[in-house]
Amino acid sequence: MEDGGLWLIELESALQDDCTVDDIYAICHGKALPEALRLDVWQVCLGVRNKPDQLAQFNEIYDLPFQAQLRSDCEEFVSKLGNEDEDKVSVVCDLESILTFYCKNRNLVYEANNGWVELMLPLLSLKLIRSDTYNLFEAIRDTYIPKGCMKNGTVFNVFRLLLLYHDPELCTILDTKRITPDCYAMGWFQTLFASTCTLPVVLSMWDLYFQQSDPFLVFFLSLIVLINQRDQILTMKGSTKEELISFLVNMPCNIEADDVLDFCSLAQYYSVKTPASFKRDLLQVLFGAQRGSGKPEGSVVSQALCLPVSVNELIENASLINPHPEAVRFFLVDCRPAEQYNSGHLSTAFHLDSNLMLQEPEAFQTAVQGLLRSQRNAIDANSNAGGEHLCFLGSGRLEEDQYTHMVVASFLQKNTKYVSLLTGGYEAIHEYFGESMVDCLEDHDPLKCLLCNKEQLREADNNNNQKSLPSGANSASSSATNSLKRASQRSGNHSTANGNGAGDRKSTIDLFSKLSLAMKTKSAEVKEKLIDYISNPNATEPGTSRTGNGAEKHVSRNDRNGKRYRNVPPVFSIGEDHEDDDELNSAASESSSVARGSKTNAQQQQQADPGAQEIVSIQSFLKGPDVIRYFKCQEVHLNGYMYDSYLLVTATHMIVLRELETQRDRARIIVRRLLQSIVKITAKKRHRDLITFKYGYPEEENLVITDMDRFLIPNASEVTDLISRHIIKQT
Repeated sequence: MEDGGLWLIELESALQDDCTVDDIYAICHGKALPEALRLDVWQVCLGVRNKPDQLAQFNEIYDLPFQAQLRSDCEEFVSKLGNEDEDKVSVVCDLESILTFYCKNRNLVYEANNGWVELMLPLLSLKLIRSDTYNLFEAIRDTYIPKGCMKNGTVFNVFRLLLLYHDPELCTILDTKRITPDCYAMGWFQTLFASTCTLPVVLSMWDLYFQQSDPFLVFFLSLIVLINQRDQILTMKGSTKEELISFLVNMPCNIEADDVLDFCSLAQYYSVKTPASFKRDLLQVLFGAQRGSGKPEGSVVSQALCLPVSVNELIENASLINPHPEAVRFFLVDCRPAEQYNSGHLSTAFHLDSNLMLQEPEAFQTAVQGLLRSQRNAIDANSNAGGEHLCFLGSGRLEEDQYTHMVVASFLQKNTKYVSLLTGGYEAIHEYFGESMVDCLEDHDPLKCLLCNKEQLREADNNNNQKSLPSGANSASSSATNSLKRASQRSGNHSTANGNGAGDRKSTIDLFSKLSLAMKTKSAEVKEKLIDYISNPNATEPGTSRTGNGAEKHVSRNDRNGKRYRNVPPVFSIGEDHEDDDELNSAASESSSVARGSKTNAQQQQQADPGAQEIVSIQSFLKGPDVIRYFKCQEVHLNGYMYDSYLLVTATHMIVLRELETQRDRARIIVRRLLQSIVKITAKKRHRDLITFKYGYPEEENLVITDMDRFLIPNASEVTDLISRHIIKQT
C-alpha cells in the first residue's frame, strides 16, 4: 500500500482503541475524512462517543408555543433537499423531534432564521440514528456556536475588533457604510458556514474544524472570507449599503472543497498573528452550554476602542526566548504623562506622552516619527522590545486614559495594523510584579509612584475633572480552556496568557527581571539617539551633507536677514515641505513666496466665502459651468484624520467638497478660497502627493501665513500645475 493510505489504517486502529482528539489530529493533520470513519471521528472530537440516548427522555409531545413555526421551517427546509416523498416525512419528523426536545431540554425558544435547521443539514447527510444526530447537534452548539448570535451581539463586536486589528482600512469602509458584522456574518457564525457553503465544502471544513478543537476558528475563517475579497469590496465603495451587504453575505458560496485546506491554514495563520489573551478572556462569555438563562454580557467589548491585551500576555511575550517566527511580538507604547513615566515603567516601553497631542501637536507628530523609527530599529535588531504589534498602555485610571484613547484613535485613523490596548494599563503591570517591581520596573520611585501612594492617587483623581471614556476589561476563563490550549499548541502559539498559577508567574517575573537588566544597560545609548532624533528629526544620516549649519526653519517676524519682500514681483512659490508639521501663523522663508498686494487681516478673512459649509449635490456641483477641473482627494487634518473629498478649480477659486457619510451624492463645502490668497504650495519630500496650500498676506518686510489646508491628492502635480497657471494669469 502506498504511504498515502497508511494514515487511514492508523486512524482505524486508533478509533478501535480509546483515542483522543489529540491522537486523531496527530494522525490526520486536518485531512478530509472518508465517509465510513467520519461519524466515529466526529464523536471523539466532540466528546459524545459514549454518550447515552438523551432523546429517550422525550415524551413526543409537540406543544411548544412556537411549534407551528418550527414545523413549517422544518418542512420548508426538507422540501429543498430533493429526497423522495417517503423519506421527506421521516426526515421532517426526526428534524422536528430533535429541535423540539432541544428547546425543552435547554429551555430555549426557537426563532425563524436562527440557524438551527441549517446546522442540521450536514448531520442529516450522515444518515445516523436520531440519538447520535441529537448528541452531535448539541455538542456542536455548545462547543463551536458562539452565544448571542443576534443583532448587536457580543460575537459580532469581537469580530469587528479582529477585523480592525488586521485590516483597519477595510473595517473603516464597512463602518462608514454602517455595515456591522451582524448584517452579513450572522449565518456564518450560527451555522459554521453550513447555510452558505455547499455540503461537500461544509463536511471537509468540519472535518478539520473539529480536529483543531479551537472554538475561535470561526472568527478567523470569517476574517479570511473578508480579506480574500477586500479588493472587490474596495471597488464597491460607491455601491449602496444593500448591494454591498448582499455581496458580503454570499462570499463563502465561492469556496470549493479543494480550497478548504488552504482556507483553514490561512485562518490558523491569522490566529497565530493575533494576541491570544482576548480568546481566553472571552471564552466563557462566548462559548459553552447554551441555555435560556439570559443573554451573554458584552457591553465592555461593544465599547472597546481596539483589541484588548492582558498584562499576563504582555509580560510573558516580552520574556519569550526564540519565539515562533510568526508569533505576536509587541512594541509597547507608554502614553502616561512624563512625571508618571519617570516614576516607573517597563524597560521595553517607548514613552509617548498623550498630553502632547492636544498641547503641542507638532512635538507629538515628531515623537510619533521617533516611535516608528525606534520600532523599526528594534525589529531589525531582533530585540525583545521590538515587534510589529503596537500595544498602548495608559495609567489604568479612566480620567487620564481618555488621552491615551485619543492617541490610539489617531493611529487607527491612519489605518495602522496591529493596534491593541493593555487592559488595566500601568496599574495592572504594577500589580502583576508586586514585590518584584524593583527588579522588573525601570526608574521606579516609590515616593513618586502614584500607585505606591494611594493618597496621591486620590488627590490626582480629585484634581482631574475630565470625563472618562470606556476601556477594555478582563473576563473570566471557562471550562472550555483545555480545548483552546490544544489549538494554541498546534498553531505554534505557546503563550499562556492567563498564567498557570504562582509558579509560572514567578518564572516569568524572574526571566523578565533579567531581560529588564539587559535592557537597562542599553537604555542610555538608545535614549541619547532618540532624543537627538526628536530634537532634530530632519538630521541626515552620516555621510550626507547639508548647506550652512544644516538648520531649517521658518523666518519669524523679528528676523531681519536676507532680502525684504517690499518691491518684489507678485509671484508665489511651489516647493518642498521640509517640516513634519507646518506651524499656523508662521512666516514663510525668504525664498518661499511673495506678496500678492497688501491686504489687511479683515480683507484676508473675507476671502472665505459666506457660502462655505453649505450642503450641495456632488454631481451637480462638479458639472457647474465655472468648474475647470475637479480631483478626488482626501482632506488631511493635523491630527491625522482624513476625509474623502473633491477639490475643484475655477478661474478664481479653489473649492473643496467633503463627502457626507450618511447621504449619498451629498457633500459639504468646507473650503472656498480665492486663488490670489494662495502664497505657497508645498509637497512632502517623501510623499509627493501630500500637498499643503498656505494662505497669507505681506506685512512690511514679512509674509504672514494666516491659514493652510492639506490634502492627499493622487497625481498631485496635475493639480498644482493647474492652480499655479491660473494664479499667474491673475497677477
